[in-house]
Amino acid sequence: MTAVAARPAAPGYRYYVLAILILVYMLNFLDRQIIGILAVPLKAEFGLSDTRFGLLGGIAFASVYTTLAIPLAWLADRFSRVWIMSIALAVWSGFTALCGVAGSFSQLFLARMGVGVGEAGGSPPAYSLIADYFPKEQRARALAVYSFGIPMGTAAGTLVGGVLAAQYGWRTAFIVVGLLGVAVAPLLRMTVRDPIRGGMDVRAAPEPAPAPAPETVPAPRVASKGARQLVILMALLAAAGGALGLALKVEGVLLAGLCVAGAGMGLFAQSMIASKDVVGALGAKPSFWFLALGAAASSVCNYGVAGWLPTFFMRSFDLTLLQTSWYYSGIALVGGVAGIWMGGVLADRLGKVSRGAYPLIPAIAFLISAPCFVLAMNAAWLIDQIIPGGGSQAQALILAFIIFLIPTGLNLSWAGPILAAVQHLVGPSMRTMASALFLLVNNLLGIAVGFYYFGWMSDLLAPRFGEESLRWAIYTGMGFYVLASVLLLAASRTLKRDWVD
Repeated sequence: MTAVAARPAAPGYRYYVLAILILVYMLNFLDRQIIGILAVPLKAEFGLSDTRFGLLGGIAFASVYTTLAIPLAWLADRFSRVWIMSIALAVWSGFTALCGVAGSFSQLFLARMGVGVGEAGGSPPAYSLIADYFPKEQRARALAVYSFGIPMGTAAGTLVGGVLAAQYGWRTAFIVVGLLGVAVAPLLRMTVRDPIRGGMDVRAAPEPAPAPAPETVPAPRVASKGARQLVILMALLAAAGGALGLALKVEGVLLAGLCVAGAGMGLFAQSMIASKDVVGALGAKPSFWFLALGAAASSVCNYGVAGWLPTFFMRSFDLTLLQTSWYYSGIALVGGVAGIWMGGVLADRLGKVSRGAYPLIPAIAFLISAPCFVLAMNAAWLIDQIIPGGGSQAQALILAFIIFLIPTGLNLSWAGPILAAVQHLVGPSMRTMASALFLLVNNLLGIAVGFYYFGWMSDLLAPRFGEESLRWAIYTGMGFYVLASVLLLAASRTLKRDWVD
């Protein structure tokens, strides 16, 4: 007998819930990305190289963020998603505030790990809530609107963090934005209801159904080939992280390597106790791997470039901290919101014609983004080609701003289409765990590798390029966009076969 559909929430309340979730996601990225604008004062305070600073923005956060996402998603598939998100918001915001009282690199590193602990419980439950508040034909657009939190949070972190740091110091910036999140947590808990899971997916039954029993997850069975592949990947990532730290024997890298090794061992154990049905179902579908690894390859650039562009503007464009705060926050907000909305709208329209459109849209966007980034970073050279005798710095900055809007928008267009596609690789009761597994691959590679890679490459190229080494480090990272496009093009060929309505 088909289950009775839950009565949809009133449109006004549904959009209120979406607005609150956007606010929480905005705080998520504000606390995550604020460290980028504070790079110069933090490096000066603790005497950090680009490589060691890359550890703070990458591995310190990602090692625990990815580890805890799985057990928290497992809980969210069984208990209140709103409660879990509220507690997570309070935790990550509290640790952000604690970053402001850190007295050493190690203390700041541990505080950043704490931010990752809390943020692990933010996104997967939110994806699941949106799927249960909006019908499937509106889901990609709703998830795209939710993803506005990415550029809004990045812009807010850059602007608020930079302005506060310029006026009152970097410690005040951390404390103020952290306490703001703590204040929002009760609002989320008291005003957002947890809807019936799958209520927007089922159709009304021809006759009344018996009272439903508490939702349960099918009994675990022996892990499938796909589940074993996923667990093996986690173990390999753990071994690689530990080997890196032990081989280099540098304080920060050793600490980071041990964190990743511990995270990987935790992931191995958690994957065995989590729902093997979900792990097996996803691991056996080629579309999951293409989507997750494609998104991860793009995230290496997305997170890395977003974290290092403020430093690039100060080094190569000769902007002050305050000027960089306004300049980059405008790029992140305008370009990011436009790109995410465009991706969601196109996916909802073209997805009705072909499931393959969901990954195809971002695949094309990434191929366009790479050369646009290079052109934007060389706006002064472009001005010299256009204006005889060369142009002013102001003209170069304006041209760079305009060009930067294009790749900033395009490289975020994946959010709505890809997240919607992942939600349709499994049934409603498995969506939170599916989101967590997707984010595990995306973030463990994207955040941990991305932020660290550009710092490491900048130090590696410094003997040859000096202050311009970061520019050349960003150039090398554009290859990840090409890799992402190839993987997502592959996903466009398999998604129809793996889709679950």
